[in-house]
Amino acid sequence: MMSSTHQALLVFCSAVILVARGNLVTYGDPFQPVTEDEIVSSGGTVTLTCTVEDNDNSSLQWSNTAQQTLYFGEKRALRDNRIQLVKSTPTELSISISEVELSDEGEYTCSIFTMPVRTARATVTVLGVPQKPRISGNTDPIEDGGKLKLTCTTSGSKPPAKLRWWKDGEELEGFPSTVENDPDGRSFKVTSDLVLTVMASDNRATIKCSVDHESIPPTDIFTEEKIDVLFKPSVLIKPLNDLPREGDRFHLECVVSGNPDLATYSWRKDSGELSDLSKQKTNILVFEALNKSDDGTYSCEARNSIGAGEGSYTLHVQELSPPSLTHPIRGTLSPDSLPHSPTSSETHRDTSDIIGADPTAMPASSSIDHAVIGGVVAVIVFILLCLLIVLGRYLIRHKGTYLTHEAKGSDDAPDADTAIINAEAGQSGAEDKKEYFI
Repeated sequence: MMSSTHQALLVFCSAVILVARGNLVTYGDPFQPVTEDEIVSSGGTVTLTCTVEDNDNSSLQWSNTAQQTLYFGEKRALRDNRIQLVKSTPTELSISISEVELSDEGEYTCSIFTMPVRTARATVTVLGVPQKPRISGNTDPIEDGGKLKLTCTTSGSKPPAKLRWWKDGEELEGFPSTVENDPDGRSFKVTSDLVLTVMASDNRATIKCSVDHESIPPTDIFTEEKIDVLFKPSVLIKPLNDLPREGDRFHLECVVSGNPDLATYSWRKDSGELSDLSKQKTNILVFEALNKSDDGTYSCEARNSIGAGEGSYTLHVQELSPPSLTHPIRGTLSPDSLPHSPTSSETHRDTSDIIGADPTAMPASSSIDHAVIGGVVAVIVFILLCLLIVLGRYLIRHKGTYLTHEAKGSDDAPDADTAIINAEAGQSGAEDKKEYFI
């Protein structure tokens, strides 16, 4: 037999108790309900699920933080349309709560009415969603170099939200936030301050305050404002063009950036009075006809209620060059258009150019002329050869004959009478002497 100590140890080992998420769950008991804790943002929907491994035909039940029965099996017990049945079986009971409020936070109980009654608890944590932040302190414009103090406030967060400052996309470091309870006692009000030394370049810059909280995506809730910085004018003088020429109409423009808008402009010339040809027209200085006497440094002063700014420009008027004889102007006759014979210097220059040139080089036009001449010569030679061949064939076919007065054997006659007699006697039997022309 086992001792009482061994029996107690066996009982202890067969009933293992685990504490998880605040719920007391007994493993090895098929009738013990099992639940899970849930986190939900206010305004959202949460689902509570209770399961058992086995059931002896007992019903499962969900109760709220006030121990009011919500559902007993598939039967609704509390008239609250936000609470709906999701699933009801002998081993599972699931319900949903929509439009969750901060007051819904707490422990919900799942029970199974066995002998004894077994229970499990699920803690519902409701996150308070922060409201859109508000920026205060940016009511009046501030001068260049001054300090601007801004305050950002948000309410309704739970746990307390974190506020962050930005200027044109660049994060700024503000003072540590202060946290207070909201009037409902469940959420918190968070406040953050920012002190910023502003410059002229900060005019119309965007200041943003954003809220970081686990119930919303990062930087999903924010407020933006533009700041108004007052500063004296900055001046830049722009000329009409970069090549002012004598006699041309010309002007200088005073380009100004300032806040508030300008009240007055004034022009001056460092080396003396302004020319009579120039006229002062607000931010534009006009020269009707430039002259060399207009050379000098010109200054434009612009003034507003904060102060004055000045810019300068050095004007250098280009002299008109005399008209060139080699370029006719408006149809007038120029010396180049008249025929003339080359001078000795031109002849010498042309000859030296020819001598110094590459002897093997040939202009493109000369190559074309030589090709044409060669073709013509070839055609002429061909035609002449054809004519000679035709003429030769014609002469061969038409031969010429003639008789001579020489008689054969007349050279051996002793006298003239004998020669005549011999010639007459032998003329009939002798062949005529022929001569051919080729």
